[in-house]
Amino acid sequence: MKKEGKSMHGPRILIGIPVYNEEKYVSRVLDEVRRHARDRDILVIDDGSSDQTPMLLAQQPVEVIRHAENRGYGRSMQDMLRWAKFDGFDWLITMDCDEQHEPAAIPQFIREIEAGQADVISGSRYLDDALRIDAPPSDRRSINHTITTDLNRRLGLKLTDAFCGFKAYRISACDKMDLDVDGYDFPMQFWVQAVALSLRISEIPVRLIYNDPTRSFGGPLDNPESRLAHYLRTLHCELIRCSERLPETALAGEIETLTCSRDVCSCLSHSAG
Repeated sequence: MKKEGKSMHGPRILIGIPVYNEEKYVSRVLDEVRRHARDRDILVIDDGSSDQTPMLLAQQPVEVIRHAENRGYGRSMQDMLRWAKFDGFDWLITMDCDEQHEPAAIPQFIREIEAGQADVISGSRYLDDALRIDAPPSDRRSINHTITTDLNRRLGLKLTDAFCGFKAYRISACDKMDLDVDGYDFPMQFWVQAVALSLRISEIPVRLIYNDPTRSFGGPLDNPESRLAHYLRTLHCELIRCSERLPETALAGEIETLTCSRDVCSCLSHSAG
């Protein structure tokens, strides 16, 4: 079977997958991903798994980076982008390992990459109603809607899904980013810097699948109100940090500063990119 993305003259594409305690899914997911990419073009970041995930990964002929301890989703994203740059890849496609992102959609991302019209191609679970297999937990849908609306209003974006981790990133376009958010609030920083760098952003529909609606974020983020407040603090801190390169609407209305998740003075002085 011919694997996708193998043209000697096309872009080099890395498939990046962050995992944390995914013993239930990791073997099946990687077996499917390997149908669409060469083994050496697949990178797994094991973010300090304490179950059987490391043992199962050892049986897979793919690249693996293991964190000695759990460092967070955002840190795994940073590592994948750095690896892609260091190893000379043109693009990074990221996807989760819990069977909520379908490897069968990888060719769709590759077609969009080859069209050459975007720097960031973001999957959206809400762009096509026909692809909604499951209903998301109400708190996750509400928070996604609130953050997506705020991003669109402030940054002039037209996103429908700010949190989908099924994405493709042009490595040269992301090279000037200064990403240091390690947790689940990573997308807040990424979207702000993408606009600050004038990156071309597009969305493509992907299926909405929730295999485990009770899945934990960990610690205080399991509380929806705390999670939303955490996301907004990171977003607003990044808006302040990048304000000179953002639309005037970026700082319109109330901006949380005194409760910023990082030091406010640092946010004001640390220029991204």
